[in-house]
Amino acid sequence: MKHLFFTLSFSIFLLASCKHKEDKKQTPLTQETTDVSQTKESDWIHLFDGTSTKGWRAYNGESLPSGWVIKNGELTFDTEKRTEANRKGGKDIVYAAEEFDNFELYWEWKIPEGGNSGLMYHVKEGDWPPYEVSPEYQMLDDLKWEKINNATLEEWQKTGADYAMYVPDLSQKIVKPAMEWNTSRIIFTAEKVEHWLNGKKLLEFVPWSEDWETRKKTGKWKDSPKYGTFKSGYIAIQDHDSPLWLRNIKIRKL
Repeated sequence: MKHLFFTLSFSIFLLASCKHKEDKKQTPLTQETTDVSQTKESDWIHLFDGTSTKGWRAYNGESLPSGWVIKNGELTFDTEKRTEANRKGGKDIVYAAEEFDNFELYWEWKIPEGGNSGLMYHVKEGDWPPYEVSPEYQMLDDLKWEKINNATLEEWQKTGADYAMYVPDLSQKIVKPAMEWNTSRIIFTAEKVEHWLNGKKLLEFVPWSEDWETRKKTGKWKDSPKYGTFKSGYIAIQDHDSPLWLRNIKIRKL
């Protein structure tokens, strides 16, 4: 009888184990999905939740530029509102309610054909454009920008790059067509920075390392001494004279 009981118990255990494995197979998760979903909601600060632009204003300004509006729960730059006197971008915006140093930042975005924008962090205001002092996660229509603009780009200018510093691993890069939603993530600590796009890690680097300093001194920022020197600051969205749609922008402190 004891032998029969043991055999039945072991059989039930095997069936339960198989069922658990099947359930896991039916719900595959990317590393990004797993990391974000397992973080407690209370840990996140919502910079934009689809209902309010509270905390946002113009870079070096006091209010939000008129072109930045909420439509269908999305924060968008409406180029139709641009005046003839100011047609060349420059209306960058910052989340000025709080500065951040180490963080994980998550957001969703889409861009039109030929579109170009960027998200910057550790932004400090002054008599300089934010991109000259603040690292930037590039957002671009990789598939059509070159054809539409009749120009050739370097990989450090394309989506997911740490602009003019570090390029994405192309084997991990999922490029979506214009007007499709992307998910992006930046994880920043003094020990390591990561850029993610659509569930894949594109690059990582050590900020202020010897390699970082060499890239700064020999590349685009060689004449921008303040680039990357601020270790905390605002989050900013670039106005590059291109429509842009964003949603679910959230950050947690590390």
